[in-house]
Amino acid sequence: MEHLRIITKNHTNPAYGGALVGARTVAQRMGCTLDHRAPEMADSPEQQSALIDQAIVDRPDAIILLPAHASAINDAIARVNAADIPLVLFVSEPTAGRWVGFIGSDDTRMAAALAHAVLPRLRPDAKVAIIEGHPDSITTPQRRRGFEQALAQYADMQLVDVVSGYYQHAPGREAALTLLSRHARLDAILSANDLMAMGALEAFAQTGHRVPMVSINGTPDAVAAVRAGTLAATASFNTHRFGCLAVEMALRHLRGERVTRRIDLASDIIDAGNAAEWDRPYEQRVCPDWDQVVASEAGSQIA
Repeated sequence: MEHLRIITKNHTNPAYGGALVGARTVAQRMGCTLDHRAPEMADSPEQQSALIDQAIVDRPDAIILLPAHASAINDAIARVNAADIPLVLFVSEPTAGRWVGFIGSDDTRMAAALAHAVLPRLRPDAKVAIIEGHPDSITTPQRRRGFEQALAQYADMQLVDVVSGYYQHAPGREAALTLLSRHARLDAILSANDLMAMGALEAFAQTGHRVPMVSINGTPDAVAAVRAGTLAATASFNTHRFGCLAVEMALRHLRGERVTRRIDLASDIIDAGNAAEWDRPYEQRVCPDWDQVVASEAGSQIA
């Protein structure tokens, strides 16, 4: 029986909890064991590197990794490669190293599509702000780029501010409070993840403001907020499916099968029209069929 180790960036983001649910579902179905590690200091590349080094000592059959930084864990990844432990990545890719395959989505395209879910509803001269993610996260500049690309298509709209919420709840609340204190008029907020958006909703309740907002991940809390009308939309950056597919990729590779080197899942926009279909805990969400996913990835490379 194979043993896998999954290493994420933190213990706090519910989207990563969704990834673990999916990973454990497939591990049980395919007959392997799985354990999880994450830095105690959220998103710390130093602590994540130490966890990677401990995994090398422990010698799991494969490591599944959500990288905390684009380059600061490259040396640790090189040590995994030197130890000849198969590595599968999900959510984002660092700048160096070798891995069996990657599962994620196009963050820039997803963020742009999400912004278009709210921007057409605004006044033509709307003032818009962004709550972006952790400064060291690989996805932060990609999602900001998508938001800005969408805004550029509306000639009279203004991006009036960008504040980091560090992809966390409390910093997301503080980011929203900062925006509300700086701007007497704010017509929309584009939040780079749901956890920050949940903090921003607390800021709205605290101050009595209500600002149209969208966010990313499709977590159960965000879907509930969409249904309640407090969040305009969320994008299904589907970490549950990432977890499912990452475990299946690792096991198929270990069992001698040629696997897809890259899977970029399409993102759905979850709004009032379809939120009921998504309104379920991760434990009730269904893992995708591997063969169907691979068949839909016509341009993927096979290793």
